[in-house]
Amino acid sequence: MKLIKLDAIDSTNDFLKSLASQDELDNFTVVTAENQTKGKGQMGSKWQSESGKNLIMSVLVKEFLYDNEQVFNLSVIVSLAVIDALKSLNIPDLCIKWPNDIMSYNKKVGGILIENTIKSDGRIVSVIGIGLNVNQTNFDHLPNASSLAVICKTEFDKNALVLLIAEKLQHKIKIWETTSLDLWKEYFNSLFRQGVPMPFKKLNTKNPEQNFMGIIQGVSSVGKIQILLEDDSVSEFEIKEIQMLY
Repeated sequence: MKLIKLDAIDSTNDFLKSLASQDELDNFTVVTAENQTKGKGQMGSKWQSESGKNLIMSVLVKEFLYDNEQVFNLSVIVSLAVIDALKSLNIPDLCIKWPNDIMSYNKKVGGILIENTIKSDGRIVSVIGIGLNVNQTNFDHLPNASSLAVICKTEFDKNALVLLIAEKLQHKIKIWETTSLDLWKEYFNSLFRQGVPMPFKKLNTKNPEQNFMGIIQGVSSVGKIQILLEDDSVSEFEIKEIQMLY
């Protein structure tokens, strides 16, 4: 595993994508940064992180995805790899808020953004961005966020955590072909608020925003969340279509 450490960068994902387009980088090359000025989250949101306090990393993954219909498999693997790494540090009450936010209790401690590039020969190259709130303690304007330090009342070694996550990720990918069904089951069983009634907001640019009650029943092979509605029907939604209210 090649590790590239940066002091400050606009985006570790963008930096790694640029490197990968110009050079034949080793699989599982990792880029970390102490500060990221233009971090990205799901749906174009910004990932804000206090300089030097948190884990900011991107990982290059090649020779795993070969079909657009399989891309969510990598999201499952990465989410579980991060959960495994945090479990080994005794972080309590971990779960995954669909599709791949990392939660402890009901607070978000991390996020994942996977960007895929299809090469001219059909290969899919993935850059996985992982942000974890590690030693930051001030979340005054982020009521749903927390950090490992706040939850466990101790500081953590970010560098050791980078290596631990990379190791867990490589292991999950290695065993995927023989354990994919087990890992999908583990992913579903790790979902935040799965199986219990909860409110959702329907996001639609054509109609007014609309709230509804539902129960998470599963996630499709392409990553759509499956929700049991009040009329006993099950509907599937993409990430841009609904928002959980909690």
